[in-house]
Amino acid sequence: MIKFGTGGWRALIGEDFTKANVQILTQALAILMKEQKVDDKGFVVGYDRRFLSDKAAGWMAEVMAANGITVHFIKKTAPTPLVMFTVNRMQVKYGASVTASHNPADYNGIKIFTSGGRDADEKVTSLIEEKISQVNPENIKYMDFDEGLNKGLIKIIDPFNSYIDTILSMIDTEAIKNANLKILLDPMFGVSKTSLSTILITARCEVDTINDRHDTLFGGRLPSPSSHTLQRLREMVLERKYDLGIGTDGDADRIGIIDNNGRFIHPNEILVLLYYYLLKYKGWKGGVVRNLATTHLLDRIAHAFGEECYEVPVGFKHISSKMEEKNALLGGESSGGLTIRGHIKGKDGIFAASLLIELISKTGKSLSDLLTDIKDEFGYLYTNESDFKFSARDKARLTDKLFKQKEIPPYIYEIDRVSYMDGLKIYFKNGGWVTARFSGTEPLLRIFSEMGTQQEADAVVEQMKNFLQI
Repeated sequence: MIKFGTGGWRALIGEDFTKANVQILTQALAILMKEQKVDDKGFVVGYDRRFLSDKAAGWMAEVMAANGITVHFIKKTAPTPLVMFTVNRMQVKYGASVTASHNPADYNGIKIFTSGGRDADEKVTSLIEEKISQVNPENIKYMDFDEGLNKGLIKIIDPFNSYIDTILSMIDTEAIKNANLKILLDPMFGVSKTSLSTILITARCEVDTINDRHDTLFGGRLPSPSSHTLQRLREMVLERKYDLGIGTDGDADRIGIIDNNGRFIHPNEILVLLYYYLLKYKGWKGGVVRNLATTHLLDRIAHAFGEECYEVPVGFKHISSKMEEKNALLGGESSGGLTIRGHIKGKDGIFAASLLIELISKTGKSLSDLLTDIKDEFGYLYTNESDFKFSARDKARLTDKLFKQKEIPPYIYEIDRVSYMDGLKIYFKNGGWVTARFSGTEPLLRIFSEMGTQQEADAVVEQMKNFLQI
């Protein structure tokens, strides 16, 4: 029952996310590390604030230690990007974060990282799944956590300062100091407060925080920053006149932004803002990588600056791989994750938020005003992002219709091409597009579109929905 999706292994607590399964997965990974002869490099593990995350990180450490693999255990709750940073800094071949990211509170999971602090790709996760199928639960090696500590096989580490100092070295703190910004943070009961507060206070921002207590139910909300879940943040930004509101998901690898006007800045727009800023204001060079469900406005900006935009399947591992291959400047996705060249090879909401604050400080413009400038120059595109639940029977029917029979709706727009790189994507000759694909983290069919008007974007999604009878 342990299967990896686009964001690692995620499962319902008590159903598939159990101590037994965490131990099986860890034993399988330990076997793989020994076969690859990288077990001498050690293993890094961290965890977020979810129910059982700390316990599960301990279970992983106990199995690794019993297999003779030194575990570098991040004792305090840690943002996922901090764990990835540590995997890279310590030059270990494997690491893990116990988290289900933005999934509902009754989920937990494990993200596996490989050399350089990147998300494990399908080749690695397939190898782990193969080893999992061969693990006999009765043969799992196990060592008590305290015994592992005493034997030096489990080592407590605190990489916080190194991570924070690295981010501070990559942003213009003097420009931020001179801007005298007032920022409101919403960690969504997750793990970003300490890191973001430290960075912003160091840069002399006035910082306040909401929803920062430890609550494994995430206040009854989905710990995913969206216009809906960040309503309280929006209200407080307007009421108390903050320059920016920043929300982060449960493990702090993704962000949601409320600008000074109370407007929710969509993740697509965050990518557009940062890429444009890096090219025009900082004078940096390089292409951009986006997944197939992310705005094509990035393509227009790239081409205007003589750069390329590269499209990849959903899953940040594809973005980081393509960034490395093409030496791209920025990579990101419409769900709110991004990174830039020279930082970790995974998404980092803390770094992204810091860079946005630099953008505001150096341009002297609000995010909305800068977005208006960009869209006036490159054109306006409108999106519709809709998720639909389905039953097991529905999935078989939808799979047959979409990917075996390869049927598509009779759209009125002339079709340029159709791709099945990751689900279905239809490209229209007018520059618009629509995609339908199964989520890799939840039982959902995602239908996204981008067109020249909001009415067109909504209609394209509705036609796909009706065509699929969902």
